[in-house]
Amino acid sequence: MKKITLAALAILSLGLLAVAAVNVSGSWEMTMTTPRGERKSDVVFVQDGEKLTVTMNRMNRDGNMEETKSEGTVKGNVIEWKTTRQSRDGREMTITYKGTIVDDNNMKGTMEFGGGPGGPPGGMGGDRPPAPEWKAVRKAG
Repeated sequence: MKKITLAALAILSLGLLAVAAVNVSGSWEMTMTTPRGERKSDVVFVQDGEKLTVTMNRMNRDGNMEETKSEGTVKGNVIEWKTTRQSRDGREMTITYKGTIVDDNNMKGTMEFGGGPGGPPGGMGGDRPPAPEWKAVRKAG
């Protein structure tokens, strides 16, 4: 019985070390696949334990670079952060990025707009389109 308990504790300890080893700090290239096509952003993550600070730089519709700062969390291999942006008509829109850390250099996930999956309400009967997907690749260096 002692051997089984020790073996279980050893396996659990290795699992906890693997979770603790996840650190997404650094520069990433993020590609978002939306109904309007692919959009790329440069993203810098700063991770402190489970706390995450995110700085996104992307080209807005006017062709100008736009920087957005936000906060989120990393728990195991699950990453999540929320960004609030101004729309063209001055309304605020919150985008929630939820994803999985695949390995040291790759992440993927989906975006939720305004608290629900997919894009803003539209189409027949207010149906929402499928949640846009994103993937991120760590930049070298």
